[in-house]
Amino acid sequence: MDLSNLKPAEGATQSRQRLGRGEGSGRGAHSSTRGTKGQSSRSGAKNRPMWFEGGQMPLFRRVPKHGFNNPFSTEYSIANVGRIQILVDEGRIDAGEPITPEVLEEVGAIRDATRVKILGDGILDSALEISAHAFSGSAQEKIEDAGGSTTVLDDA
Repeated sequence: MDLSNLKPAEGATQSRQRLGRGEGSGRGAHSSTRGTKGQSSRSGAKNRPMWFEGGQMPLFRRVPKHGFNNPFSTEYSIANVGRIQILVDEGRIDAGEPITPEVLEEVGAIRDATRVKILGDGILDSALEISAHAFSGSAQEKIEDAGGSTTVLDDA
């Protein structure tokens, strides 16, 4: 096999039909396959966008809209105290060291360490020193009840 002499299979390609080239072409006597009359039968007909519905009220305007997307909302990567406790139990996080967003990202507890919030789902037994950008009330309570401490980081 040689890449310099590749060809399509026999019968796989056909030359394109040239429209409007006279009686003998089979595609050109009267309307050249465009149908009779109407906007798209004329030369220079504009192709409308795919959502154009011929003047009918478009679907995206007929359908009711709900909700609101706040452009100023703060997106957090979240980690639960129960998940952190599991990582400590498995030995993937050292309980003696401070736990920062970078440490959580390194062990795979979160995907992005730019803004991290710790939530209070799960049980925490270890006294941990955790730093994050935000804490839920229950998470802060559980960390302090276990003998640990929380540090709120500034948003970058």
